[in-house]
Amino acid sequence: MLDEFLACIRAHRSNIQRYRRLLRSNLSDVERQFIENRLIEEQTALESLSAETFPLAFSLRKGADMPAS
Repeated sequence: MLDEFLACIRAHRSNIQRYRRLLRSNLSDVERQFIENRLIEEQTALESLSAETFPLAFSLRKGADMPAS
């Protein structure tokens, strides 16, 4: 079961990387909007699946600095 979750997580991450790469290319406004929407959908699915797979994992807020050691 965990292997299936990890495979899905890898697929979402791969799609996110592909969409980010596409956004760096020349696209029409319609294409860009479509890719941006797909990127948001993939990110949401990845976050949801990650939370379901690893419910006790801790996450840092975006932009939060790590404490000095």
